[in-house]
Amino acid sequence: MTGLCRVFLDDGVCNYMQEYELMCLCMQNCARKGSLCFEVLDKGFRIVGLGYCLTLKFVIMAKQKGIVKLKGTIGDYTFYKTKDGYMARGKGGIEKNRIMNDPAFKRTRENGMEFGTAGKGGQLIRKAERILIRQASDYRLTSRLVQLLMKVIKSDALNERGKRTVQDGDMSLLKEFDFNEKGKLNTVFFSGYTPSFDRGTGVFDVAIDAFVPNETIDAPRGTTHIQLAAGVCALDFAGRNFEENHTFSPIIPWDQNLQAALNLSPTITGGGTLPVIQVIGVSFFQEVNGEMYSLRNGAFNALAIVGVDQV
Repeated sequence: MTGLCRVFLDDGVCNYMQEYELMCLCMQNCARKGSLCFEVLDKGFRIVGLGYCLTLKFVIMAKQKGIVKLKGTIGDYTFYKTKDGYMARGKGGIEKNRIMNDPAFKRTRENGMEFGTAGKGGQLIRKAERILIRQASDYRLTSRLVQLLMKVIKSDALNERGKRTVQDGDMSLLKEFDFNEKGKLNTVFFSGYTPSFDRGTGVFDVAIDAFVPNETIDAPRGTTHIQLAAGVCALDFAGRNFEENHTFSPIIPWDQNLQAALNLSPTITGGGTLPVIQVIGVSFFQEVNGEMYSLRNGAFNALAIVGVDQV
């Protein structure tokens, strides 16, 4: 299961109806193969397989349709507005005390602890790169980053389940992560740059070959100028600290004139043992009466993780 669905073993909760329907389809496909017995219940479904029984409950979360949109609570239903539109959800779930103490929810508690670890890890990364992220991010950044960090945590082969960490997992999974899905680096900045990181000196060097801006960089309509950025940060997930540095290129006209080669070289303290991530970004500007304005408030700016150095 992917996306926003939260699935818990035993008496669990499955949020978002589309994810529930997808799970139903998957389970029905398995059932047809004879490996599972699938039964839809009044408020969830049960799957019986080889020596185990899995019961999932769900809370329906649906979009409101029609002319009149509701906000507030009526009976067992709550109506509210999100960036995805007007939504409605039914009352449901399990008592917190049972989740925290019932042995049947051991896996749930372990999943919750690791989800919390992923959330704190994502917060640290966003805080470390906040200056560059201000120029290039989307409103789903937090959830997308947490989802990816969960994969990193699950790759941790050193710690037991529930105590796995980001720094002990395979952080190379973060490479090519885009902070803004509307502006992906590999579809904006095609070629001509070589990133390298030297842990001994702490230098992250981005060597950019001579280039013609409107041939090398795919800019949205209305762009008159561009700016390149590079950033590097060492992350202490255990201590919740970081060291970060970044640098920008001059603002460059987006035209057919050949630009000289340049290097962007942000530097942090060398010789450390903390995991280090490196990012590259592209920002778009529009010149109006001699003033530079961020094009569409940075909606299409790109920023991505291009390297991860882990001891």
